[in-house]
Amino acid sequence: MTNSILNPKVDEYLNKSKKWKEEYEKLRTIILDCELTEDFKWMHPCYTIENKNIVLIHGFKEYCAILFIKGSLLKDTHGVLIQQTENVQAGRQIRFTNVQEIVEMEATLRAYIYEAIEVEKSGLEVDFKKNEEYIIPEEFQNKLDENPALKTAFEALTPGRQRAYIFHFSQPKQSKTRVSRVEKYMQQILDGKGLND
Repeated sequence: MTNSILNPKVDEYLNKSKKWKEEYEKLRTIILDCELTEDFKWMHPCYTIENKNIVLIHGFKEYCAILFIKGSLLKDTHGVLIQQTENVQAGRQIRFTNVQEIVEMEATLRAYIYEAIEVEKSGLEVDFKKNEEYIIPEEFQNKLDENPALKTAFEALTPGRQRAYIFHFSQPKQSKTRVSRVEKYMQQILDGKGLND
């Protein structure tokens, strides 16, 4: 590892990890060798350059991953980047199920990390869909029309929080389920909170 400063919050995170500990440590070593600054954001190890987020490490039941914050802007010459869901616009993952996979991909990982750093330094931005491009379900639109305070509170939320609610309210096939979801979260919206806050 280079002279990178280890973040004590990441040390604590790694020490508490029951699964993927060896994989996390290997990913951490590779990332820090790329001269990124170690931080801890969104309850995960996050690596930055000049306070701009580049990658983070996270784990799931079936795999652990390195997430490129602006992964959609990378060339992906090896075809290894994964879009987590169809609604994820910017981030892309590379997934692992054991430390050997990380060791075998080390050169590729480094190349992708350096490319991600260059993307950030160049000032490239992901062209996000505007929230106006998403269809607000009728059941939610009715509540917004009936309740000006709800409309004001919803419009005051960050675009990401607005999108999360729109997706959540749109998912059920049945209208009554959409209505119950909207009613369940109305107070949370009025309180200025996102879906998962």
